Amino acid sequence: MSALKAQVMLVDDHAMLRHGMAMLINLEPDMEVFAEAGDGDEALATLKSGHHADIILMDVSLKTLSGFEVIKSIHLLIPALPVLVVSMHDEGVYAERALRAGARGYVMKQEPGEVLVSAIREVLKGNVYLSKQMHARLLNRVATGNTEPEPLINSLTPSEFEVLHLIGSGHSSQEIARLLNRSIKTIETHRFNIRTKLNLRDGADLIRYATHWISEAQ
Repeated sequence: MSALKAQVMLVDDHAMLRHGMAMLINLEPDMEVFAEAGDGDEALATLKSGHHADIILMDVSLKTLSGFEVIKSIHLLIPALPVLVVSMHDEGVYAERALRAGARGYVMKQEPGEVLVSAIREVLKGNVYLSKQMHARLLNRVATGNTEPEPLINSLTPSEFEVLHLIGSGHSSQEIARLLNRSIKTIETHRFNIRTKLNLRDGADLIRYATHWISEAQ
């Protein structure tokens, strides 16, 4: 590994996506992938073993720990290590929560490769990277004084937040269990906890709330 190149670590539970990102990054003259991890536990173990990284690229949906929880753990372990979230989930829904967890930027997987590379360089400079649309939205919130997250939504755990988003996107408990690699029993427990925290009466109320919340966030 060249000391002149930024050392990039990839954390994503899809090996094929990691391979594609690694190929893209390794073509650049100023950065290279030095380590990959398929879940949060593996990523934290790699960092604890003393491996040096200049930046971590991470999805928020992982097979074990939620990406939000992993970001917080990384921030506690190595406060100066920047994390750039690279996810299929809508930036309008997830980006602000990722930043609150300690991430330094958010890129959707649908973006062209040059956008990802630019985002990596921006974060390595010490800046925060968001799309122009998301950046404008956050500035507008500051300008209007609406800078606080919705209190009830903010009470959800990272896993509950993911489940609420998927409910609002029209997925059943069975589909959510498959997407998050969790048992249906676990998803149903999350649904119950979400309803309790958001003061919702039943499953129909939960679906209506989640659908409305998604439409407002996008």
